[in-house]
Amino acid sequence: MSFWLMKSEPDVFGIDNLRTARGKRTCWDGVRNYQARNFMRKMEVGDRIFFYHSNCAEPGIVGLAKVVKEAYADHTAFDPQDAHFDPKSNRQQPTWFMVDVQFERKLSRTITLSELRSQAQSALDGLLLLRRGNRLSVIPIAEKHWHYILALE
Repeated sequence: MSFWLMKSEPDVFGIDNLRTARGKRTCWDGVRNYQARNFMRKMEVGDRIFFYHSNCAEPGIVGLAKVVKEAYADHTAFDPQDAHFDPKSNRQQPTWFMVDVQFERKLSRTITLSELRSQAQSALDGLLLLRRGNRLSVIPIAEKHWHYILALE
C-alpha cells in the first residue's frame, strides 16, 4: 500500500463534494501536469489519500480517501466542451489519466500547511508538500510522514 496527497481547491471540488458524491466516490480528472500524472499512474486500489484544500484562506489536510480504481484515460481530455480538453491527446495513446477515489472521512480538524511547516525540521523532513515551489496536485507521502501527520489530528 502507498500513501498520497491530492490537492483540490475547496470552491472547485472540496472534501464535502467527495463526501456527498454518488457512492462517496468520483474520478479524479483534469490533472494536466506530467509529474502528477505519472504519480497517478503508480496508484493502486487500496492506496490511502490525504485530501488537501489548496488556494484558500487556510490550506491544509481536511480528510481521507482511498483509491478505488487504478489509472485509466481521462475522458475530459477528449471533450472539446470541457475545460480540461487537450487537442493533442488521443484515445489510442492517451496523454492524461485519472483514478477513482472514495471518501473515507473528514478529519476532526484541518491540519494546516503552516502547522506542517512548523514540523518540517523534524519529523516531516523531506515531505514534498513542503518543498519550495511545489504546486503538484498529486504527490506521494512516505509512510512515516503519513502516520506522523495522522497523529497530529
